[in-house]
Amino acid sequence: MSFTVLYPEKLYVDDSVERRVFGPDVNVQVRDTQELRELSDADCAAADGLMILRQSVQEADLARFTKLRCVVRMGVGYDKIDRKAAHARQVTVCNVPDYGTTEVADHAIALTMALRRGLLLHHDWQRQPNGAPWKAVFDPMIRRTGALTFGVIGQGRIGTAAALRAKALGYRVVFFDPYRPNGAELSIGVHRALTLEDLLRQTDTLSIHAPLTPETNRMIGARELALLPKGAVVINTARGPIIDIDALAAALKSGHLSGVGLDVIPVEPPADPLPELVRAYRAHEKWTEGRLIITPHSAFHTPEAWDDIRTKGAETMRAFIAGKPQNVITPEDF
Repeated sequence: MSFTVLYPEKLYVDDSVERRVFGPDVNVQVRDTQELRELSDADCAAADGLMILRQSVQEADLARFTKLRCVVRMGVGYDKIDRKAAHARQVTVCNVPDYGTTEVADHAIALTMALRRGLLLHHDWQRQPNGAPWKAVFDPMIRRTGALTFGVIGQGRIGTAAALRAKALGYRVVFFDPYRPNGAELSIGVHRALTLEDLLRQTDTLSIHAPLTPETNRMIGARELALLPKGAVVINTARGPIIDIDALAAALKSGHLSGVGLDVIPVEPPADPLPELVRAYRAHEKWTEGRLIITPHSAFHTPEAWDDIRTKGAETMRAFIAGKPQNVITPEDF
């Protein structure tokens, strides 16, 4: 059987790993585009499988792929793919859920500790042109881990890894995830909140690890942030649109939140008009200094993770070709 797999983004210097995984019976095509619309009609018509990392796949794109049978999102999130349109065309959508787990969990904890230990506060204070008093900053953001509750939204692979790391650091850990079975909290020795509101009211440091779905889109807004105790810290390494970024800015600016760490924002890369939080961060406005960290959706990044996504992505497509699909995104996940 002839099967053509198209990589529309040139991610690596060669395709040796892909050819090793797929074998000689699969035709691997690599192009160097920023968006699918840049592909030629011939490339689209020839593709049976499509490997996606950063690009989005919408209904108009799918219409050009007349032979397409499978799309593999080379990552955990699949919100950039129009799953309903793919399902209507009988195109299987898969993801790669088992890469970058430790990296993202580490990143969430690194953001947490950088803020909760006041690393940036002290760093910014001491690097002032005229110096600063050689003493500690007294601020509600700086607290002992054992005195705080670390709250997790989404207890999947990454959420579990983050929870275990926070537990090891001495935090009391509680999670909210209505899709986890009863007793999931017992297996890792943490607590469980039955509602989002219950989680927020007891959470000093909130870490988000949920996928972006219609249910989680703007899940955290002004009302939800107000439920957090004064002085709370919010960390998001999941997807930007889960939090209302304007409400987040207002809560940080007012002092209700003492710190915010983001690896994701609603529009990436940031584009005009910039949200107030991003604009103020870039302008070094006083209310953001030492209290706001923004990283460029890089939580997953290590050389090892790049190797994993490359190999595991190809293996996922190969499993589909072999008639044993894995990591399939079903309509229930839409």
